[in-house]
Amino acid sequence: MSIDTDTARRVAKLARIKVEDDALPALAQEFSAILGFIEQLNEVDVDGVEPMTSVTPQRLYRRDDVVTDGGQQDKVLANAPDAREGFFAVPKVVE
Repeated sequence: MSIDTDTARRVAKLARIKVEDDALPALAQEFSAILGFIEQLNEVDVDGVEPMTSVTPQRLYRRDDVVTDGGQQDKVLANAPDAREGFFAVPKVVE
């Protein structure tokens, strides 16, 4: 795929990058080279290849999805500048 200077100018404007008019042809060539590489990657046969999150195979630890109250009310309220009856106390803002 070939990118012309008008498209390069539009991409630069969308990316909010100031590009002088004399640098637009070089930028268009760089965009074309990048898109050419992407097209080359599309030719790779990836059938049967599972997606991975890392180059090292690993299994992430998963905990049971159980709803709890957190059990840390005292620890959380210890950080509050003003706590009453187990809740954060805040000044009244509506009259």
